[in-house]
Amino acid sequence: MYSRFVALRIRPAGREIRQATTTAVLPVRWLLAEWPADQDEPVQFWLSNLPDTTPLPVLVRTAKLRWRIENDYREMKQALGLAHFEGRTWPGWHHHVTLVSVAHAFCTLQRLTRSPKETAPA
Repeated sequence: MYSRFVALRIRPAGREIRQATTTAVLPVRWLLAEWPADQDEPVQFWLSNLPDTTPLPVLVRTAKLRWRIENDYREMKQALGLAHFEGRTWPGWHHHVTLVSVAHAFCTLQRLTRSPKETAPA
């Protein structure tokens, strides 16, 4: 990571939040801000309800995990065919999603066991 991060404990404010709570005291949450070294101000912000004992590296890793999830979902849709199911039955859809998930797990295991400099066989 080439960014700096700051984490603060805050109470979110706003009419919608206050109306949604049944008590007068709003819950305390984490505010995590990413501030790249080459920027004049923070560029991304996250609110989290993780426990107050959560260390900063865990907060950052959890916030950045969203990118990994989006990337995996895109790979499953485009490369492995998750979006290509055209059936009409629940068992058929369930079978298709299961096979795509297994294929994705296999690809992930292959990626993790290979050296980064190792090339794929022809």
